[in-house]
Amino acid sequence: MVILFVLAGLAALAALAGMQWYAWRRLVRDTTARPGFVRRAGAVVFVAGPLLMFAAVASERAGAPFWLQKVLAWPGFMWMALSIYLVLALLAGELVRPFFLRRRTKRAATEEADSAPALSSALSPALSVDNGTPTETPARPEAPAPEGARKTPVAPSRRLFVSRIVGGTAAAVAVGTVGYGTYGVLRGPRVKRVTVPLAKLPRGAHGFRIAVVSDVHLGPILGRGFTQRVVDTINGTQPDLIAVVGDLVDGSVEDLGPAAAPLAQLRARHGTYFVTGNHEYFSGAEQWVDHVRELGLRPLENARTELPGFDLAGVDDVAGESEGHGPDFAKALGDRDRSRASVLLAHQPVVIHDAVKHGVDLQLSGHTHGGQLWPGNFIADLANPTLAGLERYGDTQLYVTRGAGAWGPPVRVGAPSDVTVVELASRQA
Repeated sequence: MVILFVLAGLAALAALAGMQWYAWRRLVRDTTARPGFVRRAGAVVFVAGPLLMFAAVASERAGAPFWLQKVLAWPGFMWMALSIYLVLALLAGELVRPFFLRRRTKRAATEEADSAPALSSALSPALSVDNGTPTETPARPEAPAPEGARKTPVAPSRRLFVSRIVGGTAAAVAVGTVGYGTYGVLRGPRVKRVTVPLAKLPRGAHGFRIAVVSDVHLGPILGRGFTQRVVDTINGTQPDLIAVVGDLVDGSVEDLGPAAAPLAQLRARHGTYFVTGNHEYFSGAEQWVDHVRELGLRPLENARTELPGFDLAGVDDVAGESEGHGPDFAKALGDRDRSRASVLLAHQPVVIHDAVKHGVDLQLSGHTHGGQLWPGNFIADLANPTLAGLERYGDTQLYVTRGAGAWGPPVRVGAPSDVTVVELASRQA
């Protein structure tokens, strides 16, 4: 098992190195006429970028001093996103590169064929007739160019010109994509509204609104200001209940306590509930459970509470199994009255099959980020039963939010962040 893990790691490193080399070749080597300062500078950038990226991830996972995490996070994680879209844009450029080169080659061949007769005539010696006999007249030598005349500069080759156009366009597209994706995260999540009918929901609970927020990922990049934007967005929906379904933080309470402080301002008629995500178990889950309780949130650690019209349950994330705190569906749902409607808070969608077995009517989850960075959504879709949105599994419905923040690069492409207001609907209404 260890050998397979090592081999997979080496394969990933080789793939990353290949991507960086390819981007350097197309953006630096192929766009410069000869070795020099620009090539050396480009090589430094394409070596330093991946090193900063690895350092940013390692410092976060190892719990390095928070100031060091913040220093490394922006350049390291932004390089991660930028290199992805540089490579994708350059690969797209490979489709058009041969067209421009072939077009130039054909044009050059045509011009050469057209100029051949004229060139032959110009180079042939002049003929004259003397007493009916042709004689050869030496061609007049060209006059030497006057001293000081300006020489015509040699234009770059067509291949160099095309490389510069394709490389420059790819760089502009990548920077624009990452810039817009960063703006989409930093401005804060948008509100999404979904109506979910529940067969067992009584008429009195019709229209009950749950604000679902997940994957805030407070850390060295997203801090207190971002938390405040999320809180203001949630409070602006005036929900009946708030559900924070995991991955709230990427760091310790000591480092991120001030960033999480605005959570104390969350307001809902039936309170705010919290369940752990996998990133809490990288950040000290027990300490965070205690801290969010101090902020006024109620953790549901494999527990259940009865609300007017339905039961609300929550389970610990599957990442907690290594610490003895994994999901316990029997404890959270085993002895409940199944004639009542039930809503389950669980960070990862993969536990939906356990929810079906225990008669849950609606599971609310996050974790996937909707893929966060296209085309990562295709990979995330393979790893999760539902990538984003509402789907049905037997008698259980699953809703997955894309989340409010972002992990790693504060960038989203093709997967906008959201806070979802889930409105429960009674079929008896």
